[in-house]
Amino acid sequence: MQQNNTKRLRSTAAGIIVVVALTTLFSFTSSHRFSFFTHHAVKAAVAANTAAVVALPVTAPSFFDEKKALYDSIDLEQSGLSRNVYEMALKGMEKLVHLNKVQRNILSIADFSKPSNEKRLFVIDLDLGELVFHTWVAHGRNSGEALARSFSNKPSSRKSSLGFYVTRTPYQGSNGYSLKLEGLETGVNHKAADRGIVIHGADYVGENAIEQKGYLGRSQGCPAVTPAINRPLINTIKEGSCFFIYHPTPSYIYRSSLLR
Repeated sequence: MQQNNTKRLRSTAAGIIVVVALTTLFSFTSSHRFSFFTHHAVKAAVAANTAAVVALPVTAPSFFDEKKALYDSIDLEQSGLSRNVYEMALKGMEKLVHLNKVQRNILSIADFSKPSNEKRLFVIDLDLGELVFHTWVAHGRNSGEALARSFSNKPSSRKSSLGFYVTRTPYQGSNGYSLKLEGLETGVNHKAADRGIVIHGADYVGENAIEQKGYLGRSQGCPAVTPAINRPLINTIKEGSCFFIYHPTPSYIYRSSLLR
């Protein structure tokens, strides 16, 4: 579509140039009648070509192009989120939007390249252009201590799973108010529901845990958050938003169809 528009613009411009050239050529003729005819022909041609240019459809920016500017406008770098990780998450979300897998313009990024004593969960409202939550999030017990290094999709692995999820319905469970996550990447996190991977509050997430051990406690594989914000966070991202767990593991990055 964009190539066709470009060709039409070039053709229109060329037509105008030819008409103007003819006007210049015939302006030297002594025939008043011919000059009069040429003058009105030029006006008609220019008007027609101008209308054609105005009528060309304007291509709307893509979801990615529209939202990537938020990185600077809400200063996500200052909050500790790298541009590369943000744009990676945005590209994956764009594909999920086109596949009708994601219905809400809320993007959550858990950056597991950072240690757990840093606030590494970013919840961004892409419509309002606002960083709604910036907080701690735990990783799985067998993924590592302060840093998550190993990931799995296997039941009972007690490891975190990387990749893209869509949030589902909240419920009241053994860990209190919790949020179901559906893993969207086969072989990476598609067993999340079977494994019981959910967002929930946990006492081992927060400043007290960091003061005692130097890093957060660890979960059975769930992205657990501090109880103080558990409910408002879940209510913000529930029912159809995108949740992305990132780590620079080459086998995931090169394998994921959502990142290509």
